[in-house]
Amino acid sequence: MKIAFLRILVLVLTTLASPTPAKDQPNIVFIMSDDHGFQAISAYGSNRNSTPNIDRIAKDGALLDRFFVGNSICAPSRATMLTGLHSHANGLTDNRRPFNAAQRHVVRMLQSAGYQTGLIGKWHLEGEPTGFDHYDRLISQGEYYNPRFRLRSSDHTDGFTTAQQTGYVTDLITEKSIDWLKHGRDPGRPFMLCVHHKAPHRDWSPALRHLDLYDDAPLPEPPTLFDDWDGKGPAAHTQEMTISRDLSVRDLKLRPPRRLTDGQRRVWDSVYGPKNDTFREMNLEGDLLTKWKYQRYVKDYLRCIASVDEGVGRILDTLADLDLDDNTIVIYTSDQGWYLGEHGWFDKRWMYEESFRTPFIIRWPRQIRAGTKVSSLTQNIDIAPTLLDAAGVGVPSDMHGVSMLPVLNGEEPEGWRQSVYYRYYEYPGWHSVQRHEGVRTKRHKLMHFYQLGVYELYDLDLDPDEMNNVIDDVAYAPVATQLRAELAALKAKYHVPAGEHYQPPADGRRE
Repeated sequence: MKIAFLRILVLVLTTLASPTPAKDQPNIVFIMSDDHGFQAISAYGSNRNSTPNIDRIAKDGALLDRFFVGNSICAPSRATMLTGLHSHANGLTDNRRPFNAAQRHVVRMLQSAGYQTGLIGKWHLEGEPTGFDHYDRLISQGEYYNPRFRLRSSDHTDGFTTAQQTGYVTDLITEKSIDWLKHGRDPGRPFMLCVHHKAPHRDWSPALRHLDLYDDAPLPEPPTLFDDWDGKGPAAHTQEMTISRDLSVRDLKLRPPRRLTDGQRRVWDSVYGPKNDTFREMNLEGDLLTKWKYQRYVKDYLRCIASVDEGVGRILDTLADLDLDDNTIVIYTSDQGWYLGEHGWFDKRWMYEESFRTPFIIRWPRQIRAGTKVSSLTQNIDIAPTLLDAAGVGVPSDMHGVSMLPVLNGEEPEGWRQSVYYRYYEYPGWHSVQRHEGVRTKRHKLMHFYQLGVYELYDLDLDPDEMNNVIDDVAYAPVATQLRAELAALKAKYHVPAGEHYQPPADGRRE
């Protein structure tokens, strides 16, 4: 009797000391597109397109409407998501530097905690991914048609397999992701699967089935399409990202995309050939030409998103079919925001709202109430801590971000941050956006173009389109003083080095 009691006691103590059982740890499906602006998602109120499957995540979970990046450019943003650190701390300040993948990051930590990890699609960081049991990544930026993939899997004794595959990139990434969910993972372990799309990155080449989508009517123009930037400082006047003058013939599909097969080229020519003939016959100039360029650019961009949305729906359906949806965290986000003609622009990089603010939608039926809207200030430094917290893995105290789980019920706890920090480094470089830093609160935004010695200040409640720089308005002098102090406090909090610590690489320009 005594021996039996001791055996039971040992069993109980062993159970209490064990990690959280795998069945109680959530699975994670992290879907990220490249350059998907929040204003091109119907759950965020898009008046140009519909994204019913991305909206499903919001309907069943939470939509964050004040989610921001710390550096609006692809590789640095991805490094921040992985590490929970701003660019100066993780070492990746621009697109032209290698990422130190040997440093601590969320996927490696989850893998060490017993998670099975996979990456399908775009890595967009120099060097091979770390922390993934399996990856099937695009080479460099990847191609829209018939892309090349580099495969590493635990069952490949020779290390890597690199091959070109026939098809459209978004569909291939979706199919590979579904195959891994069905056949590539160990069903007895929790998993994290990163589904990282190329779309809708420049040059916005749609799936062949979507080439004529939106052809039936013009899409709405943003009210600031013909902004002359008089309400902004000098930096806005020297950029090279205008729809009117900076889109290439390939961007505008006046030249066919690369890497099409003969059969794909025939389909492409049958759709774009007549449209391009009509354009040339119109011989447009001035504002009419800008309007045409806007329609061609935005329609192609939204056509790329249509295939992403279809893929999201297929993945959600697969999780349901596998009876995984109840305890699987599904995230949809982008590496940063994007301009769809606002201020006359395309691209990203600025701290202005369209590229600074980023979509973030999350579903976790066990924990997040369906239909929740989160208005607390959140940022991409918070992604890694949130996933670690959800998995029951300790969040390192030196991460800049914090877990977002406390605000995902739509209520802001006492002590939650009231401002977010931003810094952009890549100048000189693509699109000639000056280096700047800044701070944003729920109402105001201060931007500092520190090499120019210029500040800009916006009242987002009264001026959501950021058309009126009030830095010289005496009524806003107390706000400007307060925000300068807040910017200094954030830089101290995140241990930002004093002075100009960034030097552009000597060689290479990679968008």
